[in-house]
Amino acid sequence: MIFKLTVVLSLLAVPAFAATPPACAPAADGGNPCPVNLRRPSTAPLSAMAQLGRTLFHDPALSGSGRQSCASCHDPAHHYAPAGASAVALGGTDLTRDGLRAVPTLTYLETRPPFSIGPDTAENETAPTPSTVAVGPHGAKTARNNAASAANLVPQGGLFWDGRADTLQQQVAGPLFNPDEMASSRAIVLARLARGPYAPMLRRLGGQAVGHSDDLLLAEALFAIARYQIEDPSFHPYASPYDDWLEGRLRMTPAQRRGYLLFNDPAKGNCAACHPDRPGPDGTPPLLTDHQFEALGVPRNRALAANRDPGFHDLGLCGPVRTDMAARTDMCGLFITPGLRNVATRHAFFHNGAYHTLDGVLDFYALRDVAPARIYPKDAGGRVLRYDDLPPPYRANLDVTDAPFDRHPGDPPALTPRERRDIIAFLRMLTDHVVSHGPSHRPENGETDHESDHPPAARNPPVRRDHP
Repeated sequence: MIFKLTVVLSLLAVPAFAATPPACAPAADGGNPCPVNLRRPSTAPLSAMAQLGRTLFHDPALSGSGRQSCASCHDPAHHYAPAGASAVALGGTDLTRDGLRAVPTLTYLETRPPFSIGPDTAENETAPTPSTVAVGPHGAKTARNNAASAANLVPQGGLFWDGRADTLQQQVAGPLFNPDEMASSRAIVLARLARGPYAPMLRRLGGQAVGHSDDLLLAEALFAIARYQIEDPSFHPYASPYDDWLEGRLRMTPAQRRGYLLFNDPAKGNCAACHPDRPGPDGTPPLLTDHQFEALGVPRNRALAANRDPGFHDLGLCGPVRTDMAARTDMCGLFITPGLRNVATRHAFFHNGAYHTLDGVLDFYALRDVAPARIYPKDAGGRVLRYDDLPPPYRANLDVTDAPFDRHPGDPPALTPRERRDIIAFLRMLTDHVVSHGPSHRPENGETDHESDHPPAARNPPVRRDHP
């Protein structure tokens, strides 16, 4: 029973992802010359504990307001991300309080490794502890060759933007008791667990001990929600057009093919350096994240309530939410690299929701260093306030090494507007098909083979609503 209460996402190494071999780049007709058989998670009927977790996941009575469930911010119809376009979610006991950060999706977290600091390699299993390792300048990281960065000591893994939780069970508790989010209390949750409609099932599954220990009762409930996220295939369907292409069942459009090549070009997008897009050696589908942390210098989002205080700065790994590394100045400004699956359906990007479109995101990457006046505000004297949300003492942590961030004001951008649109065309391939109770629809080879930046709109899973 003890093992249930820890729900570690994965203590095994995340499979290494190789760069796209030139011979496996999309063919001229958009086909995949190197099709693979993807090894998706096995599926089975939900366990009784996961079914209980599904009910808890959708129960607004667990919140302080009585009106907000996990599903309120993690909507299954939007790939377990927010349905609205706001930068952050509104919460609190009256649903009027701004959250601090953009709400991340809950999809594709089943293999997220625990937080650690260690070599920049997916095969590392024994990373040193955060308290003893200094992170300094690192070798450049490219989409085709990560050998120069393999010796880097980098923070990686964990849940939330700052990696402060290692398990889904721990993650659930964060929003549940956050006064700006679900704003619940231990008393509210325990009362609901003891007397709610699912109380008999919770006692039956948890055993007699939960009737005598509030700690065990709460732990069993959090475990149930974690089991739901791990077992329900809608959290990790691996059912996008890109997965179809990897398996040789679909051809890319010309725009998608150009975008894919730019995504993997170390002199252009270089996106795959941090968002690896190749399956693992054993056929594990790519997650399009290396699970590592970066300081990108995203502009300050002045629409957030917390940012109305000019002295406040969200510094990610070194605070204010995460407190165990508050003294680690080499961690300030670093946030986890999110996975890109279903990214084209999102409405808020980066930790502070500063951008609301993929066009804005690609403009930031292409123009941050070559045309900062187009990215950052100006002061009263007309001076561009570069990196305005990261205090000067921490700007040494910014990524100015990896392309396209290795350029200077006045240089030509690494990506033209047309090339940025092509990358977005590829990103739209990452949207999962409809997930239903039966087999998900998979287009026949060539079904979307037409010249368009916008393949047919992906349909969303008709599941319930959810949150943590």
